[in-house]
Amino acid sequence: MFELPNSPLKQRLSPQARRDKAARDLAFAKTPARRAKKADAQRRRRAAGAKANGMDYDHKDGKFKSVAANRGNDGQGTKKEGKRNYRIR
Repeated sequence: MFELPNSPLKQRLSPQARRDKAARDLAFAKTPARRAKKADAQRRRRAAGAKANGMDYDHKDGKFKSVAANRGNDGQGTKKEGKRNYRIR
């Protein structure tokens, strides 16, 4: 059954579609590149300490940014983003 219009869920998906999407999202999150980015961000967060609280590490710019600023390629959308634009130790 579909969620109500005021639901906190971002997408209104059927239960089967929600399960399928969860499986796809998990598979993508476990790819070698994503795992390397997550590990790198964790290392940098531990090194940065309290100044990184509430912020995400931007692998392209090489610095911590607010969560909102780290989305959508600095206002340029995601089409221009590519694998070579990210720096991982």
